[in-house]
Amino acid sequence: MTFIYILAAILVLLIILYLIAPARYDVSRNILINRPPAVVFEYLKYLKNQDEWSPWAKRDPDMKKEYRGTDGTVGFVSSWEGNKEVGAGEQEITRIQEGSRIESELRFLKPWKSTSDAYIEVEPAAGDATRVRWGFSGQNGFPMRLMMLVMSMDKMVGKDFEEGLASLKTRLESKE
Repeated sequence: MTFIYILAAILVLLIILYLIAPARYDVSRNILINRPPAVVFEYLKYLKNQDEWSPWAKRDPDMKKEYRGTDGTVGFVSSWEGNKEVGAGEQEITRIQEGSRIESELRFLKPWKSTSDAYIEVEPAAGDATRVRWGFSGQNGFPMRLMMLVMSMDKMVGKDFEEGLASLKTRLESKE
């Protein structure tokens, strides 16, 4: 009988922890790029260009990539399969607000299945510069929701976003 009480207490504790754990995540970073917004946006709307500045592309130069559709348009899909660091999945452009925002759905298949909404925003800054914000958000399902009590999605991915944006800045500013 004691075993049943212990098991019930553990189950109640897990349910309480699940209910107080963060249900959503939202991670973003931004950077100032000394290039005109139209130039920056035109470069960013093509998913194939991410291979030139993405931190994950650098972590697995032998990553297998496949593309479906017309790059730079809604419905274009970029899929990848790589090493343990990059896993496998696909990214599909879901919405383009010309000149200001590109939205996509990230579907991770490995190391675990999940779906996130990603975006890149472009806005004019002082002079002829551009502020770029790169981010993603989504729902924490089980067991990730419980894991977020001791882990932070922002800490896990934020540095990757910073690295990618720094690489993007270098790439775009050297194209002058």
